[in-house]
Amino acid sequence: MSKSDPLQNKLVTILGGSGFVGGYVAQALLERGARLRIVSRNPSRAFALKPLANLGQLQIGRCDITNEEEVRAAVDGADAIINMVGSFDGDLTKLMGDAAGVVAKAAADGGSSALVHISAIGADPESAAVYGRANALGEKLVLEAFPKATIIRPSALFGKDDNFINLFAQMIQLAPVLPVFGPDSKLQPAFVDDVALAIAEALANPAKHGGKTYELGGPEQISMMELNMRIADAQHRKRHFLAVPDAISALFAALPLTPINSDQWALLKQGNCTSGDYPGFKELGIKPRPLDAYLDKWMVRYRQHGRFSKSEAGAA
Repeated sequence: MSKSDPLQNKLVTILGGSGFVGGYVAQALLERGARLRIVSRNPSRAFALKPLANLGQLQIGRCDITNEEEVRAAVDGADAIINMVGSFDGDLTKLMGDAAGVVAKAAADGGSSALVHISAIGADPESAAVYGRANALGEKLVLEAFPKATIIRPSALFGKDDNFINLFAQMIQLAPVLPVFGPDSKLQPAFVDDVALAIAEALANPAKHGGKTYELGGPEQISMMELNMRIADAQHRKRHFLAVPDAISALFAALPLTPINSDQWALLKQGNCTSGDYPGFKELGIKPRPLDAYLDKWMVRYRQHGRFSKSEAGAA
């Protein structure tokens, strides 16, 4: 960290900062000398970040983003704001749409110098998915209230402790035959560390990045079928993958208590790749790292004999 780092000693409020991505963003900001106020509905999940901070560098509190009074208290006195709240459950329009506008207005009223709003690739007012429409509404309301906000739209994120690669890895570890929904759908997985660095950079230079939308995707596009096959190969397991027709996938997603809902299916079907219409990692000075740089190492724990597994593929 340089003494001239624009984030040094700045107070940054991270709403929804106790989740998977929030931990990486917090670490990136702490390393640059920022002071953090992490607020969420489940603040205890952020306690693991305490050892990463110096004395007085980290505050953890409770905030319901749908409660305007709590939001205003959370951003009070903050130099910069990051809104990371997102979900596939509940009232998405209220949570990621209306509430995002409340955060932006509170940030503007409080005199914050920068706001980074985390949206998603697929944000579109005409999206077939409520998730996509809610994110589009959130972006619109944020920019209306805080025109110099930076919008970040990441693709699917991967990391050692994610719920993305590890979800497929667990299923591949256990089952010899697996269905693949949307087998030809394309993803552009982005490394969570790279996205965290991008968010920190956008926050540090609002004069350059404010008012812009960034789409953050990894260096390659991968189909769902290819992703499953790569994970199986990294586990040294032979698996049979069955491509599920779209009609059956849609019916399955509409049923209760299934691992994928209709909204997630709609998003999967349309793919999750950058459009090329917006700047990305390059414009933020970051070279994104590929999944293959980490996958083999991360899959060791899923192999039949762990790190003592045979090196060649094809084990049970």
